[in-house]
Amino acid sequence: QVQLAESGGGLVQAGGSLRLACVSTGLGFNTYGFGWFRQAPGKEREFVAAISWTGLSTSYADSEEGRFSISRDNARNTVYLQMNSLKPEDTAVYYCGARQFGASRDQLYTYWGQGTQVTVSS
Repeated sequence: QVQLAESGGGLVQAGGSLRLACVSTGLGFNTYGFGWFRQAPGKEREFVAAISWTGLSTSYADSEEGRFSISRDNARNTVYLQMNSLKPEDTAVYYCGARQFGASRDQLYTYWGQGTQVTVSS
């Protein structure tokens, strides 16, 4: 059974940092690309960042580039999202998705986690 489990969310002041983790079980981690998405109250889920299955390619939403960094640790079956210089508008539930041999800005991922709440206070 495939499971994705996000963690690392919480309450942080504007300008602070958080590192989210997405641990996967039950899939061939090395063959999967991953994406981070977020959904704020009353809004659609939106793309944040993605990393290819090789780890050689990453992409970011325009609003996050330079502040956020996605990475993966194949030995730990974990994908990370380092978030710096957080703003109140970053407040949302953050989700990770997994897709074999693929990662993109769309939401066509095979597996999803349950999400982790990030709240940024002003």
